[in-house]
Amino acid sequence: MRAGKIITAACILVLAGLMLFGCGGEDKKPAETKKDATPIRVGGLIDLSGPTSSVGVPYADGLKAAVKYVNENGGIDGRAIEFDLQDTAYNVQQGLSLYKRMVTTDHVVCVQGFGSAVTEALVRTLAKDMVPNLSASYSAHLTDPKKAPYNFFIAADYTTQLRAALKYFRDTWKEARAPRLAFIYPDHPYGLAPIEGGKEYAKELGYDIVGDANVSLKAIDATTELLPLKEKAPDFCWIGGTTPSTSVILKSAKNIGMNTVFFTDIWGTDETLPQLAGPAADGSFSNQSASVYGADAPGMKVIEQLTENKPQMTHFTRGFVSILVMAEGMKRAAAKGPIAGESLKAALETLRDFDPMGLAPLISYFPEDHRPNMAVFLYTIQDGKLTFVKEEVLERRADWLGK
Repeated sequence: MRAGKIITAACILVLAGLMLFGCGGEDKKPAETKKDATPIRVGGLIDLSGPTSSVGVPYADGLKAAVKYVNENGGIDGRAIEFDLQDTAYNVQQGLSLYKRMVTTDHVVCVQGFGSAVTEALVRTLAKDMVPNLSASYSAHLTDPKKAPYNFFIAADYTTQLRAALKYFRDTWKEARAPRLAFIYPDHPYGLAPIEGGKEYAKELGYDIVGDANVSLKAIDATTELLPLKEKAPDFCWIGGTTPSTSVILKSAKNIGMNTVFFTDIWGTDETLPQLAGPAADGSFSNQSASVYGADAPGMKVIEQLTENKPQMTHFTRGFVSILVMAEGMKRAAAKGPIAGESLKAALETLRDFDPMGLAPLISYFPEDHRPNMAVFLYTIQDGKLTFVKEEVLERRADWLGK
């Protein structure tokens, strides 16, 4: 009887052991956490029609190509970017309406913006909604987080572009006298933006400022405006317009025999200027923030493959770089937690000398300073082509922030 009890007890122990083994008495592997695979929504507010569409369309093409590249190379920690590209048509109200829908209905993490009018109108709303805007409006005041905390862009601001060219021309000036300088620009916020800061720096460098002229972005001839400047014989003339207005100025200057060196910002010169202005474009200079198509850069090989070796404008390259910078910010935000507008802003502000595959100067943002860099690619037009001259790098002066 006792033996039977012992056997029964032993059986109970064996069964208990089996149950314990089956219920996890062995070491179990932790359950795998399922990764978030939902797309990251990004809005696009670009002028695809209207008066600035000639540059808006290639810029948008660059954005789309870069989104494709990022998604085909793992996305953001396995999540694809879902890019909602919309046409603002150079219309502020249309841009604001599209933005509202993107934020309230589509719940975008950020937007890729474009023109100055829509960008300026959104500054306060972006801060309230905590939605970063990586735009192509490069006004200097948008680099000051105290004024525009959620605005970022990847190019040196308009005033930095102007200052960089002034420094280059002054450094290469050979005559004993001071170089004479004139400014040509439209009476428009975009045209006026860099003038005050540019003039202050020109005086600091020792230029003799001899005059100003207002030429509309819609001008078809600039003879009347240029004749008074011709009499003052400037050695250098800044043109703060767009490629079409630049071409009008260059052709009018050639017709009246005005001998000077013209130089422009990003929007004043692109690959179409030689076709629009003809020989009058030769010898003019341009400030750019991205490589021209076919340049020797790792990222250009990617662009050439994506575009099947069909040449693109420099605006395309800047759009491509803007997505690369946004994606880097998203990856850094994802490494710390959920990707949201506020976390993306904080992540972008940690970028230090980020290399956008050699397509643009190194990019850094700081919580108190959103200037991406102080570097400008100087190009000149030779034989109808944009030809690289130099990368001019200025110091990051505190007194220039936002000006």
